[in-house]
Amino acid sequence: MSSIVRTPPTAEIVRRPGRWIALSVLVLAVLLVAVDATVLGLATPFLSEDLAPTGTQLLWIGDVYSFVIAGLLVSMGSLGDRIGRKKLLLTGAVAFGAVSVLNAYATSPEMMILARALLGVAGATLMPSTLALIRNLFHDPRERSLAVGIWGAMASAGAAVGPVMGGFLLEHFWWGSVFLINLPVMAVLVVVGIKLIPESKNPAPGPWDLVSVGLSLVGMIGIVYAIKELAAHGGSLEVAASAVVGAAALAWFVRRQLKLPAPLLDMRLFHHRGFSGAVLADLLTILGLAGLVFFLSQFLQLVQGRGPLEAGLAELPAAIGAVAAGLMAGVAARRYSVRSVVTGGLAAVGVALASVTLLSKDTGYPMLGAMLLVVGVGAGFAFTVTADVILSTVPKEQAGSASAVSETAYELGAALGIALLGSIVTGVYQGFETPAGVGSDTASAAHESLGGAVEAASSLPAAQAGPLVAAAQEAFVEGLRYAAGIGAAVLLATAVAAWFLLRDQKLEDGVEHP
Repeated sequence: MSSIVRTPPTAEIVRRPGRWIALSVLVLAVLLVAVDATVLGLATPFLSEDLAPTGTQLLWIGDVYSFVIAGLLVSMGSLGDRIGRKKLLLTGAVAFGAVSVLNAYATSPEMMILARALLGVAGATLMPSTLALIRNLFHDPRERSLAVGIWGAMASAGAAVGPVMGGFLLEHFWWGSVFLINLPVMAVLVVVGIKLIPESKNPAPGPWDLVSVGLSLVGMIGIVYAIKELAAHGGSLEVAASAVVGAAALAWFVRRQLKLPAPLLDMRLFHHRGFSGAVLADLLTILGLAGLVFFLSQFLQLVQGRGPLEAGLAELPAAIGAVAAGLMAGVAARRYSVRSVVTGGLAAVGVALASVTLLSKDTGYPMLGAMLLVVGVGAGFAFTVTADVILSTVPKEQAGSASAVSETAYELGAALGIALLGSIVTGVYQGFETPAGVGSDTASAAHESLGGAVEAASSLPAAQAGPLVAAAQEAFVEGLRYAAGIGAAVLLATAVAAWFLLRDQKLEDGVEHP
């Protein structure tokens, strides 16, 4: 029998005072965690000048945050179910604020890598806790759909807002300011959270299995590291070893969960067709959004010559579309159907990616803006409804674990989007022909990346620099067109799969007893 029961709409027990204020603070925290994944990109040149990291250290500074978050989300979601989601959230918020200061005032590359890793640990406590607490704040499913829509919009918008916020701060302050903006938000979260956020947890959780925590961490970091390295440097023995270790750890993790009486993650959730379909759609929606936004950032700056702030502002239609669609997603899914809204959202992202195959160096902003708006709207609809489905298809006691699955799909989708599409872009890009007269060292640097080509050209005479940059830009755009075509095919195929996997799936209409 369903755990959802009808109660009169006048039942005061389901209308928790201050729930919208509490939600506003929760989603602001989610926005900051998402922003922190992208905001550092623009600060990298300034950070490099101050800390003088090696190339490998710079990669770790950029990536370790998302590695640790991806590796710990499931464990932290499960921990929240056990010790209390409010307790975990407030502890994580204090830690996130404190570690942000450590990031801002890091004095060496090693200290910066450690600080970014610790920020990832704190971020992993915030993301699943916020979504799980929405389940406990909003007992009316229609209100909860709107709340999840706002949450999803902030999560989706973070990737696009990061460059804008980073560009503004870096034009007015030093690079550490991109971390210090976290402090006032986390302070407000703690103050408001203590008063307005209710505690919730699994009443009979069982022990927190540390072996499963370790397997989840090793598995996710191994897989994400292999994907990112493959995109950046191509295949190697190290990449293959990382992928094998990661896959083996995840396989062991799954087997262990099936045997434990109180698993870290109940793998039986995936037997539910709607849950599995929602997770798959979640992952591939973000794959399309993150991949497109990441590579268009480079296109806008290195091909069309826009500044960091201008490029960030140019990407805002994706955030606006995601926010608008997120707010309407629950209503649309109830009026039409879950599968039509998710399928339509995935198809919209696919069509937006397909339109990138028409891109050229001189493509005007109206087309780019429209493309970003469509991908934002599509992602907002698909991501929000799938998050709602994931949250509402599990018992309340497992809300943290289910939220962590949604968040892991988000993180993995972002890594895959940049890595898989990136490997295609890089493969095509590196095949361009170097203009005559360019030395082998310069040519080698130019073939590493488009940024490397622009930097290498700065030391050449104008007669050679112009043709080198033009050839590199054309190769990058060609690679982007190929990657977008393949990405579009994947998203459109997923749209078809979602149509069948989400058949008969509905959002809840009854009101839950708290």
